[in-house]
Amino acid sequence: MKIKKLWFNDDYLYVLDEQGKEYRQSLLFYPALQKASDVQRQKYTLSTAGIHWRDINEDVSYESFSYPEPTGLQRFFLAHKEINIAEFARLAGINATLLRNYINGFKTPSPEREREILAHVRRVGNELAKACF
Repeated sequence: MKIKKLWFNDDYLYVLDEQGKEYRQSLLFYPALQKASDVQRQKYTLSTAGIHWRDINEDVSYESFSYPEPTGLQRFFLAHKEINIAEFARLAGINATLLRNYINGFKTPSPEREREILAHVRRVGNELAKACF
């Protein structure tokens, strides 16, 4: 892939290749890039494998632009790094490594498993909401 243009919005990194095809990648997978300033984001280098931001030590491979969009489950956990995955998994009755694999996209939960995990997210959310009132 040869990059002709690169830009950002609040949620995505976009690139335009030399054929005029646009690609995007969720910044949820790249927290350093998500938190970077506009000046830091514009200081990148291109290689045959991807894009590198030396100042923030972040790399995005060209291959990653073909990955699927983050699921709702992934979005929740990637956006809430304050949640202890191991403890959440224990309380939900699932293996912590398996949950991490779901969050990072290495494995895909069955629809039933995803519903179970999200039901536990809602239970925790309801408990937090009750504590606030």
